Amino acid sequence: MSDSKRASLTSENSHSGNLVAVFDTVSRRAQGYEDQMRSLESKLAENLSNSRAIDNLLRDVVMSLQNTQRRTKTALSTTVPHIVHALTEDLTTLHELEEHLPEVGTQVKDIRNVYDRGREKAIELVDSLEWLNTPVPLRLRTIIFTPNAPVSPRWKVLLRFLFAVIFIACIWITWITIRGAIRAHRQRLVWGERLMS
Repeated sequence: MSDSKRASLTSENSHSGNLVAVFDTVSRRAQGYEDQMRSLESKLAENLSNSRAIDNLLRDVVMSLQNTQRRTKTALSTTVPHIVHALTEDLTTLHELEEHLPEVGTQVKDIRNVYDRGREKAIELVDSLEWLNTPVPLRLRTIIFTPNAPVSPRWKVLLRFLFAVIFIACIWITWITIRGAIRAHRQRLVWGERLMS
């Protein structure tokens, strides 16, 4: 019995050694699987958090796109027709202005001509007032001796003729006076006693 017991003990020991080895192997594998599961669990938690953040961002973008789409539809339904209407009115106004532009241009030319004539008339009036404020001797001198006097040619000719007549009369009187003085001097006439006849 001892041999059979020994054999059975030896076989039990060898079985138990195999079981311990199997248990150790299984424990290590289970520990490795548990570590892998923890690692996967942490990665899964991180990925889940990231996916929630991405989901929130995507929802915000979708909401923003929907708001933009609503605003675009509103703009298309209200603003664009308003702009089209305003542009149509502006084009109509431009066509009317294009039709009236030659008439306005003619009116502007007429106004410019009237303005130019009025300015020329004002310059003439100022010149006339300055001429009328000029003293008479200076006016006569200007008329007789210069060609730019603001009087008619008839007045120039008349005043120059009168000046020539008066000038010739003065020269003739001066000549007679000088000739009489020379004759009185030659005849030794005394000036106070006898008058020349």
